[in-house]
Amino acid sequence: MVPTPTERLRALGVELPPPPRPAGTYSPVVVERGLAWVAGQIVLEEGRVAHPGLVDRDVPADTARGLARAAALQALSALRAELGSLDRIRRIVRVAVWVASSPGFGRQHEVANGATEVLVEVFGDAGRPARVALGAAGLPLNAPVEVELWAAVD
Repeated sequence: MVPTPTERLRALGVELPPPPRPAGTYSPVVVERGLAWVAGQIVLEEGRVAHPGLVDRDVPADTARGLARAAALQALSALRAELGSLDRIRRIVRVAVWVASSPGFGRQHEVANGATEVLVEVFGDAGRPARVALGAAGLPLNAPVEVELWAAVD
C-alpha cells in the first residue's frame, strides 16, 4: 500500500510548524471547487523573519533554499489546519516561489527546489507541481523567500 502524506511526514521525521495566523485582511487558505489556495508563506523564527534580506547579497542561496523548504512546510501546516488532514490532498497543482534577489542573481530556480523537493518527499509524484520561480526586489517584512501553493483536494 502507498503511504499517506501523514505517514510520509512521520517517516521523514518532519513535524509541521503551527498553522500561520494572517497578518492582514486575508485567509491563510481558501478552498473552492476542489482547489485549495494557500496564501504566501514566509518563515518566521520567534516572531521575526528568519534571515532577512536579499538572496546572494545578505542570504546565501543554500540558506534561501532551506527557507523555501520551511515555507512549503508552513503552507502544508496551513492546509492541514483548513482541511483537517493532509490526506485530503490529491495533488499539489502549482507552486510559486518568490525570491528577494540581489541585482544579477539568477538562481531563483535553485532556491525554489527547496520547496518542491519537500513536496515530492511528502506526496510522491502527486507532489510534483507546475512551478514558477520569481525574483523580486523585496518581499514582506524583508523576507528572502515567500512560497504560495495550490492543491487539488477531496
